[in-house]
Amino acid sequence: MPTFAVGDRLLRQTVLAGGGWTAGLAAVALLGAAAELLLPAALGRAVDAALDGGSAWWAVSACALVVVLICVDTLTDLASGFGAARATAALRRRLLRHLFAVDVRATRRHPVGDLVGRLVGQAADAGQAGNAVVLAVVAVLPPLGSVVALAIMEPVLGLTLLAGLGLLAVLMRAFVADASAATAGYQRVLGTIAGRLLESLTGARTIAAAGTTRREEDRVLAALPELDRHGRRTWGLLARASARTSAVAPLLNLSVIAVGGYALTAGWLTPGELVAAVRYAAMGAGLGAVLATLNHLVRSRAGAHRVAELLTQPATPAGDRPLPPGGGALRLRGVCVHADDGRPILDGVDLDVPAGATVAVVGASGAGKSTLAAVAGRLYDPDRGEVQLDGVPLRDLDTVALRRAVGYAFDRPVLIGATVHDAIGLALPIDSAAPPTDRSPATPAVLRAARTAAVADVIERLPGGYRTPLVDTPLSGGETQRLGLARAFAAERLLILDDATSSLDTATEHRITEAVLGRAGGRTRLVVTHRTAAAAAADLVAWLDGGRLRGLAPHRQLWADPDYRAVFQPAGGGS
Repeated sequence: MPTFAVGDRLLRQTVLAGGGWTAGLAAVALLGAAAELLLPAALGRAVDAALDGGSAWWAVSACALVVVLICVDTLTDLASGFGAARATAALRRRLLRHLFAVDVRATRRHPVGDLVGRLVGQAADAGQAGNAVVLAVVAVLPPLGSVVALAIMEPVLGLTLLAGLGLLAVLMRAFVADASAATAGYQRVLGTIAGRLLESLTGARTIAAAGTTRREEDRVLAALPELDRHGRRTWGLLARASARTSAVAPLLNLSVIAVGGYALTAGWLTPGELVAAVRYAAMGAGLGAVLATLNHLVRSRAGAHRVAELLTQPATPAGDRPLPPGGGALRLRGVCVHADDGRPILDGVDLDVPAGATVAVVGASGAGKSTLAAVAGRLYDPDRGEVQLDGVPLRDLDTVALRRAVGYAFDRPVLIGATVHDAIGLALPIDSAAPPTDRSPATPAVLRAARTAAVADVIERLPGGYRTPLVDTPLSGGETQRLGLARAFAAERLLILDDATSSLDTATEHRITEAVLGRAGGRTRLVVTHRTAAAAAADLVAWLDGGRLRGLAPHRQLWADPDYRAVFQPAGGGS
């Protein structure tokens, strides 16, 4: 389905997501519109009653309608606030859940800052859709009701107001069409700037060391003129539309008053009805006030389309099969992965990793090592081919079972959680990750993982030990990498290390290599590396060359090939 259609459907869903609050807003707004329409008639009757010495009942009725309008304003603010908050929260949960469910390659196509902007800013704009739709519809009722009321009092008055409203409607229709494109462009460029800003903040130390601060400022703000152009266009359109309606509205009001004055002198209207006609004319001419509501609706629609662009990305389908008993045998058959431009990254890879074995994955930069590691644990699916764990295709596996069975450690791990303990226990089942009491420093599983990763001594020196908040934990690159390794050691069957020891000193790397390559735990290990020692210590080496598996054999056997030896030279190393 085209993104445009998905965006409009999402807008309708967001309107309904406000639930009872949006329905309540509609009811209150309709009550307010009815009171607003009745008030001029009540005032007119009150004037006639006062002139004729009649009852004060109409005056009391007019006062009561004013009280109703005051209450409506209060309830409208309450219902619109709660309804928008509910709809926005539901949309953000849906978008965030979808972002975690899609192929990681799909999210990498968007800068993180842009994704955050859509989740925070555009989702909030779309969340206002219920309010915008309700208030836009209700805002039209008083002008249309004024036409009907004037037509009942005197048909000529109704026709006069209707002609002016038709002209105002044409002016506002042009505003909606032009403002939609300008608002969408503004939000798109704003996302681009946010993405570049986040990149710069992440690499702030590198920028400072290179002395390229001014150049980076220019890069981040390069799109600012385009943003300014879209912003000026939006406000220019709004200003022109307001000016046009402001020019037409007084003329329309004067036309109704003039016709009403003639009708009074001709005896067609009473003085009270003339007062009511003047009020209805002002109400009808106030259709220009609908512009603000239409502007909100345009922003909501543009925000919904921006969110829908992400929701159209297909989610990775989840399986429901459990893992059978086994030791982590990994099999790849005909695995192909292509870049966005169609270039093959992996090309027909067949690989068998016996249960409990350690296979080092080596190759020159760009050979496809990290991509092989990604598809081996289903960070994303291959474009063609199949990956199996203990005989079950990864596509068919239950997601929880897969994540408990497979653990990942990366060269630049991102630590997630409130405390150090949470970061290590992220992949553990809840009953194993949560400390049983507030006094216990860590669960046994977390302690074992920290010791295996040679990071327990670092954690114990922290002020709060395992309970130290991550934001207050000064960690070097090697210590962060060890915490990432500790998190991965929670895996039950398959441990995948993507150059995960590159920042460690030699002694620590040796300790961890022994722990990883040792037989304890019986897990299968897939180790992406550019270190000769790690390749030599593995049971087998999978040698990738240009996306193809060029060899699968022990290191000492492959070492006889000069092309293989060249992989470990400085010019050919890396992952």
